[in-house]
Amino acid sequence: MAGIAFFDLDLTLLSVNAGKLWVRSEYRRGRITRVQAARAGVWIAAYHLGYGKMERILCDAIATLAGQSEEDLRADSLAFFEREVSAHLRPGAAAVVESHRQKGDAIALLTSSSPYLCEPIQQRLDIPHVLCNRFKMKDGRFTGEPELPLCFGAGKLTHAQRLANELGVDLRDCSFYTDSWSDLPVLEAVGQPFAVHPDPRLARVARDRGWPVVSW
Repeated sequence: MAGIAFFDLDLTLLSVNAGKLWVRSEYRRGRITRVQAARAGVWIAAYHLGYGKMERILCDAIATLAGQSEEDLRADSLAFFEREVSAHLRPGAAAVVESHRQKGDAIALLTSSSPYLCEPIQQRLDIPHVLCNRFKMKDGRFTGEPELPLCFGAGKLTHAQRLANELGVDLRDCSFYTDSWSDLPVLEAVGQPFAVHPDPRLARVARDRGWPVVSW
């Protein structure tokens, strides 16, 4: 095996933030209040401006799942993906995934999203490994607590290193594609970092460090 090609999901493989679309969808369906939707919008905006604490945002979002069944969330997520997300797969994404597969690289999603939103992309692009945020359960229902470490920031690096260890791969032989400055811990650890449609902060870092900036 040559290495692992890690791919972020939102605003990388996808041209949209699926989390933001999910909040809008839940509000339209009457499943969250206007106040909850507005609060989520503020959280997401603050995060993208560099002022939000994403770990808190993720934990607060996961807490809202308390008592919900995994079966219901999986069905809702699949319907949501087909209805609002599937058309936003970046045109060049599949070709890049396939190029790494042809080189012998393992392929992995490395995202802060949920496994239920990852599953349709995993199936569509034939991605065997999914590293994402997962949720504690009891008797088939969510407790409202995350499994730690969160798959965000330095936590993403922990997840990536675990998979590399499992597959007997050095992270320096791996690549990572992402849009987000928050993914610097992984970008700095892999041998081939790529900034895909990067946010302004990552664009500056990529320029300063000579990392490839790609458009799909």
